[in-house]
Amino acid sequence: MQTPPLLFVTCKNVSVKSLKKQYDYVIVGGGSAGSALANRLSADPKNSVLVLEAGRPDYWFDVFIHMPAALMFPIGSKFYDWMYSSQPEPHMNGRRVSHGRGKILGGSSSINGMIFQRGNPLDYERWAADPGMESWSYAHCLPYFKKMESCLAAEPTDRFRGKSGPLHLERGKVRNPLFGAFFEAVQQAGHALTTDVNGVKQEGFAAFDRNVKRGRRYSAARAYLHPVKRRKNLTIQCRALVTKVVTEGKRATGVEFRLPFGRTKSVAAREVILCGGAFNSPQLLQVSGIGNEEHLRSVGITPVHHLPGVGENLQDHLEVYVQHGCKQPVSLNPLMKFWKRPFIGFAWLFRKGPGASNHFEAGGFIRSNDTVKYPNLMFHFLPIAVRYDGTAPAGGHGYQVHIGPMYSNSRGSLKVTSGDVRDKPAFTFNYLSTPEDLQEWVEAIAAARKILNQPAFAEFSSGEISPGPQVATDERVLEWVRKDGETAYHPSCTCRMGVDEMSVVDPTSMRVRGMEGLRVVDASVMPYVTNGNIYAPVMMLAEKAADLILGATPLAPEPVEFYRHETR
Repeated sequence: MQTPPLLFVTCKNVSVKSLKKQYDYVIVGGGSAGSALANRLSADPKNSVLVLEAGRPDYWFDVFIHMPAALMFPIGSKFYDWMYSSQPEPHMNGRRVSHGRGKILGGSSSINGMIFQRGNPLDYERWAADPGMESWSYAHCLPYFKKMESCLAAEPTDRFRGKSGPLHLERGKVRNPLFGAFFEAVQQAGHALTTDVNGVKQEGFAAFDRNVKRGRRYSAARAYLHPVKRRKNLTIQCRALVTKVVTEGKRATGVEFRLPFGRTKSVAAREVILCGGAFNSPQLLQVSGIGNEEHLRSVGITPVHHLPGVGENLQDHLEVYVQHGCKQPVSLNPLMKFWKRPFIGFAWLFRKGPGASNHFEAGGFIRSNDTVKYPNLMFHFLPIAVRYDGTAPAGGHGYQVHIGPMYSNSRGSLKVTSGDVRDKPAFTFNYLSTPEDLQEWVEAIAAARKILNQPAFAEFSSGEISPGPQVATDERVLEWVRKDGETAYHPSCTCRMGVDEMSVVDPTSMRVRGMEGLRVVDASVMPYVTNGNIYAPVMMLAEKAADLILGATPLAPEPVEFYRHETR
């Protein structure tokens, strides 16, 4: 198989000496949002753009990145993952919850599960209901969702889906018989099917869109950066850890960064754009003196600008796996055997076989009770019983659903512990800290069990493996969630958009409030986490932000009708 020459180009081979002294735009972070912004901002050859990525290149030969089924290998590996952990979570028995973040060009889009979920249209109506956020309604966001995607499964007349954007989306093939049983079971449990969870009706169950192109992960870097890396006005520097935003008064003038072997460098910029994500963007702001001045002084940082909302409002999705044993040999369990890996890898070289899928091919969204306006629970169905780290329970064949509340009202915070960006920040999510959160968790597990215990699974199920039939009361369910709950890897909202005192980013420009020449574009600017995987919303944010930064006329809003459940 011949690899196109461009795939051999990972980061531009620039020496420190060859970097310019000043750029129009310095993008801090070559992850999901940073990749999209680099593409859009460098489209005008008059704009000089520098991307500084702390991780390494996404080498074309790295099978653990590019093979969809290998997704369990990068998470938890120091070669791919920054390997963050929360502070002891006070409502989860003091556990530290691990949080993987991509340590590589493409950021977390290079190591995530490749599931593409926009969220519910009412998520964006919720955003737009906040003061100053009117331009972030679903009608305003939809054109950017469509601009960024190329949805292969969409009909030509579909008003909700894009057909010619850079993000290639393939829909799950759902050929395993366990998927058929799952779709039948959800209907037996009283839920509907839907044609497209990213279309007119999210509520229901369907095959999922995935960031996979012809059997290969299609990260943000592959979609946005690699096609334009040869632009003369675009420079991408990997292994460059930005240590500080340089400021003069209330204006950002550039950045300082570290390179391998202790080398340091600084560059000037007309605009500095932070795209480090919900952990790194607030961390860099704080070590640069922008944040709550009382806390900054307590860790030895001289305040530059008092902005108390930096690092606050931290949100995430917590999830568990409800697992069943399978009495028929139809699950993916045999693929976990070590001796099969060379054969899977060889088939994948031709983009065939089980290595060419992430296997998160179906799932859905439901409301856990009739008082919520739109789905607050998300299901991912997987035809194997396995954890993200690749460990499987004893007993051979199995299957599972990933389940958790999608718009919890628990809130956390992130704070730096020193002025050195190499010291990881301290953050706490406060999972399970509110009565509403606890109630939704009880409802979530009950809903998952109801589906998995339907007659459609009778020929397959050999019984519940996890949490197990002994976990029968609400109290035991919550004990199990506290013990086994894991992040769904959706940290967000720590530099939220808004116009009130605790907001950080101006929603009309993406500028840090009270500062000039400094913007933030990533998951941290969300006011509320959306009710699904957050990669798609982040990419939409970046597409929309590019127009705001360039001063271009925003795409016209598209006020389409979408499904709304009538609440009582």
